[in-house]
Amino acid sequence: MTVTDAEVGERPAERRTPLLQAVKVSVRFGGVAALTDVSLDFYADEVCGLIGPNGAGKTTFFDSISGIRAPTSGRIVYDGADITSRSVTWRARHGIRRTFQRQQVFGWLSVEDNIMAATEWRGGGGGLAADLVRFPTRVKWEQERRARVDEVLELCGIADLAKVPAASLPLGKARMAEMARAIVDHPRVLLLDEPTSGLEESEVEKFGESIHTVRREEGCAVVLIEHDVGFVMRQSDRVVALNLGQVLASGSPEEVRNDPAVVEAYFGA
Repeated sequence: MTVTDAEVGERPAERRTPLLQAVKVSVRFGGVAALTDVSLDFYADEVCGLIGPNGAGKTTFFDSISGIRAPTSGRIVYDGADITSRSVTWRARHGIRRTFQRQQVFGWLSVEDNIMAATEWRGGGGGLAADLVRFPTRVKWEQERRARVDEVLELCGIADLAKVPAASLPLGKARMAEMARAIVDHPRVLLLDEPTSGLEESEVEKFGESIHTVRREEGCAVVLIEHDVGFVMRQSDRVVALNLGQVLASGSPEEVRNDPAVVEAYFGA
């Protein structure tokens, strides 16, 4: 099922077709409205920042997009198709990847094996027998994916930690490992939830560089939730402000920063 312009409001004629859309998405927890009729478009090759006070509905919105929580009403549209009923697994395997506020590494695995785990679902053909005899295609598969892991380790600045158990990583490095795992299998939509929390200043700058490298090389849509407003404004092509589960403003970083409603609700004026 495709979505119509009427459902999400008029768009300028020159705008590209959205890769991902939330169409009048509402989420309720009993009598509490976490999101109310949120309609947003996200485009390939764009970084969109989401800002808002605590409780604005940002993470709930991510949960709806990634399939963790079904909307009470509304639709999620991906590449023109309604995926509202699709599972988290289906969405991840079709290119919608995310990180979380709390670190989610597999502590018992090395850093490189944490990242490799994101590619294992693709398999290699031949089953156990192919593994036991080191079938040539399986060896080639392994080499190609290890090479890709090495690329993203370097991109995220943690190549020197490849063999280190993930459980021993400080928070900042663990977040970089999560970023690497999210991008290793070529995302189409990358959802980053508070990715710079716990990072040192130099790591924050490195993270910003990695966002734009991924956006450029993969051509993916990047959606960024971050309390560091300065970081969001520097990294984003477009910014959306949420408040009390509704869209308060959307536009360029400068437009949103200077919007009186945003200043009042978010910046505390």
